[in-house]
Amino acid sequence: MEAPAAPHDAGDLQLTVTSPEQMRELGRRLAKLLRAGDLLMLSGELGAGKTTLTRGLGEGLGVRGAVTSPTFVIARVHPSLGDGPPLVHVDAYRLSGGLDEMEDLDLDVSLPESVVVVEWGEGKVEELTEERLQVVIHRAVGDTTDEVRQVTVTGLGERWGAVDLSVLAA
Repeated sequence: MEAPAAPHDAGDLQLTVTSPEQMRELGRRLAKLLRAGDLLMLSGELGAGKTTLTRGLGEGLGVRGAVTSPTFVIARVHPSLGDGPPLVHVDAYRLSGGLDEMEDLDLDVSLPESVVVVEWGEGKVEELTEERLQVVIHRAVGDTTDEVRQVTVTGLGERWGAVDLSVLAA
């Protein structure tokens, strides 16, 4: 049996991050690759570093406001302080209705002019676009004192096929 065709996979990049500051720095480097219309899906258990990475993205994009977890408000928009795109930060952890519930957030309207970052978006936002960046953050389960994270960055679609993700490892 053949596996179903997937969107064009630009390949995976595996990184080891050893501190919250390195996670923020990864976000700042990643921000240099982003442009309006980009969708990032962040995955990882609670406390893995998704919001810390997004904080670095916000710094790198030069947006207004402190990037904090939008768990209770579901989504926050951080306007650009310059001429870059705004950052839309979504925490879909409490949303169970898939794309129907996500449609209430009008992400399809925001996406063309924004960088949209969705934490816990698996099974909920894939239909917005086949071109997305998936970031999976793994940490040692049970050892909350260990700051080491394994980060896998996967570019999907034509947009990411032309992007050299290895610059993130610099």
